[in-house]
Amino acid sequence: MFVRVIAVSVLAVMVGAAGEAPALQHAKTYAEVVKGGRLELAEYWVSEKLDGVRAFWDGTKLRSRQGNVIHAPQWFIEGLPENVVMDGELWAGRGKFELVSGTVRREVPEDEAWRAVRYCIFDLPEHGGIFDERVVAMRRLVENEGTPWLVAVEQFRVQSVDMLHAKMDAVVQAGGEGLMLHRGGARYQHKRTDDLIKLKPLEDAEAVVVGYVPGKGKFEGMLGALEVQLPNGERFKIGTGFSDDERRNPPAIGEIVTFQYSGRTANGIPRFARFLRVRVAH
Repeated sequence: MFVRVIAVSVLAVMVGAAGEAPALQHAKTYAEVVKGGRLELAEYWVSEKLDGVRAFWDGTKLRSRQGNVIHAPQWFIEGLPENVVMDGELWAGRGKFELVSGTVRREVPEDEAWRAVRYCIFDLPEHGGIFDERVVAMRRLVENEGTPWLVAVEQFRVQSVDMLHAKMDAVVQAGGEGLMLHRGGARYQHKRTDDLIKLKPLEDAEAVVVGYVPGKGKFEGMLGALEVQLPNGERFKIGTGFSDDERRNPPAIGEIVTFQYSGRTANGIPRFARFLRVRVAH
């Protein structure tokens, strides 16, 4: 039987070991927003949802969403504008999350690995203007800086729901995750809001590992399923999506995992939950 022992509290994992987590803006799902009323698509900018590591530039340092310093090379940091707060994603291309994740987690930065990384910004939290104005400001900022690894995420408009879903399908078929929609007239809010919406074929969410179910049959002696807990306290099991290595060395109790699912039950439990990855704890 596999054994995992870890001396860490759930709170420490969720908040981060050092530093205060920045109050970032977080998206609601497309299904949530549409269910709550009619979506005025003409009000929104659309961009690709990047599968990277979210990073907050506080004007002098890159920080994770838990508030911990990301140890980028000095040349990478020197290429970012001083005293301008930016919200974005460290990204190396579609399907390269593991590469970025491994690069970002290293306390001693590896120059060659960071050469493949771009800081793709999608907002300016302290700009003060509406998103229409922030889009212009981001484009101008990137142009003025002239730093190859500083990129403004492309923001565009679509004319109909059919066009929106066609664009999402094209992105997903090319290896992307989905789309983000951002209301043009909205100011940056330090909370979850329908001014920012994510649209993906499958939704994803996070939960804390609270227990294990032993494997049976071909998984004898390995993990059968994870027992996890949602932020609202609901518990359920995730039994698919694991490699054999992950079944032999499953996520530790207290770690936060990301999973994909398709809809929810009447009790709010994710349906057809599938393990995706352990959340980057840096």
